[in-house]
Amino acid sequence: MKKNEIARKYLEYLESGDMEKVISLFSENGIVDSPVYGIKKADEFYYELNDDTSNSKIQLKGIFEQKRSNDFALYFSYEWTLKSNRKVDFDVVDIIELDSQNKIKRLKIIYDTVISRKLVNELNE
Repeated sequence: MKKNEIARKYLEYLESGDMEKVISLFSENGIVDSPVYGIKKADEFYYELNDDTSNSKIQLKGIFEQKRSNDFALYFSYEWTLKSNRKVDFDVVDIIELDSQNKIKRLKIIYDTVISRKLVNELNE
């Protein structure tokens, strides 16, 4: 798969809540660095995210590729409905590093967590 295809599949699977397919895009030791959940193995992160989520709506705003590397970034808006039925909307940038087999080795998530951090913490109280 090419970067563009990986990007679109990733967002499609994430929005539909198909965590098995999301995880299949990662290498065996793939890592996610999230401002709310911390640094975790991809499967741990996506199962935890799924446990906290009742719905996701995603609108892709752009895919930015590095020509001389296996890195790229996604820019999208994310409407996240948590299990508590509380919603939070924010823009996200995901920076993705691929390995030599075009599997995601590392995904760093960047967004403003002021509201989402509070709502996720409330779920775990």
